[in-house]
Amino acid sequence: MIEEITSYAAGVLLLAGALFSLIAAIVLLRLPDLYTRMHAASKTGTMGAGLSFLAIALTAFDGPVILRAIVGFIFLMLTAPVSAHLLARAACLVGYKPSNLTELNDFARDRSD
Repeated sequence: MIEEITSYAAGVLLLAGALFSLIAAIVLLRLPDLYTRMHAASKTGTMGAGLSFLAIALTAFDGPVILRAIVGFIFLMLTAPVSAHLLARAACLVGYKPSNLTELNDFARDRSD
């Protein structure tokens, strides 16, 4: 009984993860510049992979597999936003201009460096 419930829950998590990953792929094609693409892809891609990790942890009845899936989920949630921020900052520092459709940050004009 419990195995059947966990199988259905894992299926729902996998479908949700696949949906988030599909949205991330579509967003990469639709948004106008690096900054908006990176923001949206890092959020939805991280969520899609994270839900897949949770589905793995839910269906595995082996302690080390569950531990690895949870550690992978935590690592992904901690590193993906930081790496997206660093890539956006690097693009900004080398002078990559955002699209005309992108709303500019008011704080960037106040900086003196």
